[in-house]
Amino acid sequence: MRRARRFAGHHLLTLVALLGFIYILAPIAVIALFSFNDPAGKYNYTWQGFTTQYWQNPFDIPALRDALITSIQIALLASIIATVLGTLISLALVRHAFRGRGTTNLLIFLPMSTPEIVMGASLLALFLNLGVATGFATILLAHVVFCIAFCVVTVKARLVGFDRRLEEAAMDLGANEVRTFLRVTLPLILPGVGAAALLSFALSVDDFVITNFTHGTVVTFPLFIWGAARVGVPVQVNVIGTLIFLVAVGIMAIGVLVSTVRARRDRALAERAAEAH
Repeated sequence: MRRARRFAGHHLLTLVALLGFIYILAPIAVIALFSFNDPAGKYNYTWQGFTTQYWQNPFDIPALRDALITSIQIALLASIIATVLGTLISLALVRHAFRGRGTTNLLIFLPMSTPEIVMGASLLALFLNLGVATGFATILLAHVVFCIAFCVVTVKARLVGFDRRLEEAAMDLGANEVRTFLRVTLPLILPGVGAAALLSFALSVDDFVITNFTHGTVVTFPLFIWGAARVGVPVQVNVIGTLIFLVAVGIMAIGVLVSTVRARRDRALAERAAEAH
């Protein structure tokens, strides 16, 4: 019992974390497993047999392919616009003191705290009152609205610990404001900007509630799955979901690898500089 208590005390946190990861990744594992299923009918809920035919033609359904392309187009545009605007807003909130700064910070958090169904209904009412036909443009505007808040929060976290003396040193050496931002500020906050862009892209691709209010006749990937669930989700949906997960993991792995290589390079340069002195 003493050994058991000692083992539990040393490894309890690891065990809880492991169980948490299993709980999170179990649905993804089921999706990946059933992407190789060969269902007897239109419902892919019970295991019938192993096949790779759906991996050979993952975009065999034209409606599914078009919905995925639409989601990717909206996510790319929304993430670019939201990241640019969110970065500029973060710089203004962190670097400058102006009247209404506290109110602006509060307004930035409202899209994050407001229920999606409320925001979706409000945006739909706004578009209808303005006479704007719902479709691709309204989905894009709606996604930009809620993605900006996440971009501002992400980039602000990077800017809070930024050393302003680096910018001052660059300007003392003759660089103007634009050159200082492009050569000093932006490279140093680029990890935060990249994280904000990836987060916005993921939120946009995944969104269903707000898109359902503002889509009009445009069908995105989540809307296609919701509509297909009533008659039977095709196996290709599992294939595409697995591919999206693998791409996301690959991007994260590349980011970790680049960060590791950069950290080792910086450490080596610092050691060489210390030896030279």
